[in-house]
Amino acid sequence: FVNDCVGSEVSKALDALNVGEIILLENVRFYEGEEKNDSEFAKKLAENFDVFVNDAFSVCHRDQASVTGITAYVEGYAGLRLQEEIKNLSRVIHEPESPATAIIGGAKIETKLPLIKRFEKKYAHILVGGKIANEAVDQKIVFSSKVVLPLDFAKDRLDIGPKTINRFKEIIAQSKVIVWNGPMGKFEEQPYDIGTRAILEAIVESDAFTLIGGGESVQVLEENNLFDKISFVSTGGGAMLEYLSGNLMPGVEALRIKKQ
Repeated sequence: FVNDCVGSEVSKALDALNVGEIILLENVRFYEGEEKNDSEFAKKLAENFDVFVNDAFSVCHRDQASVTGITAYVEGYAGLRLQEEIKNLSRVIHEPESPATAIIGGAKIETKLPLIKRFEKKYAHILVGGKIANEAVDQKIVFSSKVVLPLDFAKDRLDIGPKTINRFKEIIAQSKVIVWNGPMGKFEEQPYDIGTRAILEAIVESDAFTLIGGGESVQVLEENNLFDKISFVSTGGGAMLEYLSGNLMPGVEALRIKKQ
């Protein structure tokens, strides 16, 4: 480990490396130039290296020095994991097998609305739960008939109710592609985890191509040790939402521009 990510200490550590060894540099976010995408900082990051490999999909929605700026000074490539992310996310958003179902939960409806609108174009169903379902009902947001809001709720609207669970499970069972982002309720507290766990169980039992992403959804997977039951688990939370919403990913675009 080198207690810096630029400068002479990095150069010395590289000179001392033996064949087959690697070094870990200091966290780039400790440096002011990172989030500002400062060109001088990006140049310093690149000066000790021959090749830059971006394998961090989770930061590709950020226009920062170690994500985009560095590609101006060193040859850049997409890592194998980043390629897998793009391949699988492209599969579910551009040409999904029909019928396709998106399950959208969690909070902050303003971040999920663009995603719901995008899914409405090609998906048969968009199942909405969690706090965003409460907000959609309270704000009387008008959706197309493809969007399925909860039929009932648990106490204090902290989870979807039994009628909703059954309806969602019926739709999931008929789906060929399933994308899930966000819990159905306050899953950290019992009994408000019932809806989220029921939906996860239905996804696992499905024969569909399944893709899950987002910190809370992945947390539920981890708690139930079900990673191997899902076709693809995305490492991106905000990055996955940005990509599926159709927004440009600066980290990916920087690599494409470099190739041109």
